[in-house]
Amino acid sequence: QVQLVESGGGLVQAGGSLRLSCAASGRTFSSYAMGWFRQAPGKEREFVAAISWRGGTTYYSDSVKGRFTISRDNAKSTVYLQMNSLKPEDTAVYYCASGSGKFYSATSPMDYWGTGTLVTVSS
Repeated sequence: QVQLVESGGGLVQAGGSLRLSCAASGRTFSSYAMGWFRQAPGKEREFVAAISWRGGTTYYSDSVKGRFTISRDNAKSTVYLQMNSLKPEDTAVYYCASGSGKFYSATSPMDYWGTGTLVTVSS
């Protein structure tokens, strides 16, 4: 049974930083791309960032590029999202997801999802 457990969310002031973690189990973590998505109140879930199986390729949405950094530690089966220069519009539940292949594709659904961690950015 695949499990993805996010942590690191919380309340932060605008301009601050947070680091999210996602610990994976039940699957060969190092064989799959991983991604972060978010869902703000009243909005659809959207892509934030993704990383290929060995970490050599990263993908970002335009809204977070230059502020967020995704990374992974395959030895720890964990993926991270470092979020800097946070804005109130970054407020959302952030979800970790495991991909269906070694590289992320926007046209391929993610296989597994975590339950999310709430990030609230105050102005």
